[in-house]
Amino acid sequence: MLRSYIAFDVETTGLNPLENEIIEIGALKVRNGKVAERFMEFIKPTAPISSEITSLTGITDEMVAGARTRRQVIPDFLDFCGDDVLIGHNVSFDYSFMKCSAAADGLPFEKMGIDTLKIAQKVHSDLDSKSLGSLCDYYHIENRSAHRAYHDALATAKLYQTLAHYFEDREPKLFKPVQLTYKVRKPQLATPKQIAFLNNLMRKRQVKLTWDPNTITRSEASKMIDELLKG
Repeated sequence: MLRSYIAFDVETTGLNPLENEIIEIGALKVRNGKVAERFMEFIKPTAPISSEITSLTGITDEMVAGARTRRQVIPDFLDFCGDDVLIGHNVSFDYSFMKCSAAADGLPFEKMGIDTLKIAQKVHSDLDSKSLGSLCDYYHIENRSAHRAYHDALATAKLYQTLAHYFEDREPKLFKPVQLTYKVRKPQLATPKQIAFLNNLMRKRQVKLTWDPNTITRSEASKMIDELLKG
């Protein structure tokens, strides 16, 4: 069992790392099996948080209103990570968001990782659900605030240690760190139709928005259009 690593989790505005944003990072640095440092921080998103995400996480627009931006927070988190192995539950999801967030500012994020979900899928094929919540219930691991980044990261660290205790001798390959991979695709630029529609909406709604027609992406234009149509 690894005695030194970083367990981490992110809360996001959606499921697509190319279109959605990180709104909270929670992580703990484990040294010799004990928590040595913590990282807990909100990130101010560029668009309002949907009611669905607020229902799931409890995170509201008011909670992130005074938070630092992605550009300010991500470099600090990368420093926190150093060369540590990352552990997460469905770690590829969290890694994909972190990779895209780092790449947006030209920062590298190449990491080795261990996925407690993949371990559970192999050693607990009998369980109906391998979600973090279900596995915490199964092993009586307390998670005081599920779907909040730091508490999920802490629960993941406890789950990793528990799974390693019971299964590492039997399935040593499952517990070896592997290279995490996610290819960041370049975002597609907005279409002329989107730009024309956005300009039209702004005129009709008499709203001023700052954006560059030469660099705005399809997803950014869609977000703006959606917000204007809601208004």
